[in-house]
Amino acid sequence: MSGFRRGTRLGVDVGKARIGVARCDPDGMLAVPVETVPRSDTSVTRIAELVSEWEPVEIVVGLPVNMRGEETPSTLDAKEFAADLARATGIPVRLVDERLSTVTAHAALRSSGRNQKNSRSIVDQVAAVVLLQHAVDTEKSTGRPTGDLIRLDEEPPADA
Repeated sequence: MSGFRRGTRLGVDVGKARIGVARCDPDGMLAVPVETVPRSDTSVTRIAELVSEWEPVEIVVGLPVNMRGEETPSTLDAKEFAADLARATGIPVRLVDERLSTVTAHAALRSSGRNQKNSRSIVDQVAAVVLLQHAVDTEKSTGRPTGDLIRLDEEPPADA
């Protein structure tokens, strides 16, 4: 028996202008696009609404690092966004290496006949699909959740 934890998940690809959101079925068979959320002060609120709608067991947020696995300016942004999502939704949020998700998404869209200009509105969703499918497939093959769980220091110690 696999160690896969059954339940719907949301995948989130955080960008400077747009945030792609995808979801998978409870058995993790297929990740599909949900929507592209414009990046603004209300982005976390909109994704929290999607959490209410789809009731995922966790959110998988792409962690952008360079090809050597080092942090970039976008890495801190994604970590902060993931922590905001964890606080707003109260469900587990995992950061997963997304090194090639956007590149893979662009390649998939090109191979389906779309050019970069007319795929801008959905490339973030496709990147979220790639990220989420990778996370689910990795958990199924290893029996362990993928990525790092966001830990929030919600309460200071009583003796502080």
